[in-house]
Amino acid sequence: MDLDVFVSAHRAEWDRLDALLRRRRRLTGAETDELVTLYQRTATHLSLIQSTAPDPHLTGRLTQLVARARSAVVGSRRASWHDVTRFLTESFPAAVYRSRHWWVPTALLSTVVAALLGWWIGTHPEVQASIAAPEELRELTRPGGQYETYYSSHPAASFAAQVWTNNAQAAAMCLVLGVFLGLPVLWILFQNMLNLGVGAGLMSSAGRLDTFLGLVLPHGLLELTAVFVAAGTGLRLGWTVIDPGPRSRRTALAEEGRATIAMAIGLALVLFVSGAIEGFVTPSGLPTWARITIGVAAELAFLSYVYVLGGRAARAGDTGDVEATERSATVPTAA
Repeated sequence: MDLDVFVSAHRAEWDRLDALLRRRRRLTGAETDELVTLYQRTATHLSLIQSTAPDPHLTGRLTQLVARARSAVVGSRRASWHDVTRFLTESFPAAVYRSRHWWVPTALLSTVVAALLGWWIGTHPEVQASIAAPEELRELTRPGGQYETYYSSHPAASFAAQVWTNNAQAAAMCLVLGVFLGLPVLWILFQNMLNLGVGAGLMSSAGRLDTFLGLVLPHGLLELTAVFVAAGTGLRLGWTVIDPGPRSRRTALAEEGRATIAMAIGLALVLFVSGAIEGFVTPSGLPTWARITIGVAAELAFLSYVYVLGGRAARAGDTGDVEATERSATVPTAA
């Protein structure tokens, strides 16, 4: 596309749109119709320039012009309880459901890796010796040792808040850093599985694996599921950089990126629940079976939420992105 010819052909339309937006008096019906038409045309022009002949100065001018026109056409909009309800019942579960082909395999493979690491550490004394001195290992794994007292070493409320903050940060990093081809996500995921495998292996070597699982499972099922969802979604975002499909790479990253950032908010809520379980249920005096039952119930509730509400919303066309009226205008991309 010859940019100079394109600008010459459409400059008058852009100037007219700018003039209508600067009008201080109320527009007439005909002027309002003209404003809407010029807004749609200018949005299309902007998309064409961005995809075929990007020019920073012209793109900046038209972006501002389209934003002003859009505000004039659709009006300013404030978040409402409807938005919150839609996010919790449609957008977030739909985004998690759509990513299931990424996070479910991630969860299965990660669990296998953690189990293999735990077996390797638990059956090889030389590996255990490389982790810590024998007396330190005994202090970690003995009845009433550090693995057990860790969950009750701080007041429940502050411990839950600390756990929630740390886990939410890890999940957000998995989601955001996925854009770097998913490589940082793999490292974060491995570190989590390594920590889990070390704990399982050391407690297993002391004959106390049942105690370890009784401490980890109540909160760990939901917590690890949230981490797996974040990691799988981050990997999906990384793959979008490599293969955006029929969409342009810019459009694909914008759509998937918005859904990913929104997912960070939803997962923070999920991790708040797991943090509360870890702070109040895991160190409680409840029998092991009762604590694990609470963890299993929370996990099943989340999976039902994703597969029932999320599946229904996804089949209805919800992708987890913002509503269509809130997205930038795009034009079809040639295959």
